[in-house]
Amino acid sequence: MRIVFFGAPGSGKGTQAAILKNTFGIPHISTGDLLRGHVARCTELGRKAKAVMEAGQLVSDDLVLGMLEDRLAEADAKPGFILDGYPRNLIQADALGALLARIGQPLDIVIKLNVPNEAILERCAKRFAEQGRKDDDPEVVRGRLAVYAEQTAPVAAFYTRAGKLVEIDGVGELASVTARILAAVESAA
Repeated sequence: MRIVFFGAPGSGKGTQAAILKNTFGIPHISTGDLLRGHVARCTELGRKAKAVMEAGQLVSDDLVLGMLEDRLAEADAKPGFILDGYPRNLIQADALGALLARIGQPLDIVIKLNVPNEAILERCAKRFAEQGRKDDDPEVVRGRLAVYAEQTAPVAAFYTRAGKLVEIDGVGELASVTARILAAVESAA
């Protein structure tokens, strides 16, 4: 099963991806984790990324896609994978499609978790109070939601046209949301 989790920051993508990872025995791949891992291991891609980050710039889509391609070539990703946090824009969605076509691993489903902004702000404020995560600060979250609406939300239409997008209500008890996701994945299989 090849899955992309899609949704606003704080919608529960990482939580649900971790559950599905265990359910299906396939890797949960976060491009942020990939980037940090390459930098920590001082790989060629990691050295390039580190130089860009130290110059105060964003790591290019090509560099991130190269890291993703390397990760998808690993044995544990052959039966499938769960992408979380990628693609974030239409250029990345197009590049991901080309990569997956080239390696013969087309997506089975793109799961969009729908959670109202007010609920996201409440979730993140609670996490900020409990864990102190800087990216959960309410002002930071508002900024991230604005970027999501402008750059990432249009990716939903891209996957709708491809017949891959399934929208899931991401509000409610964790087990209920997971059950809705599992039903959607089973339908796509």
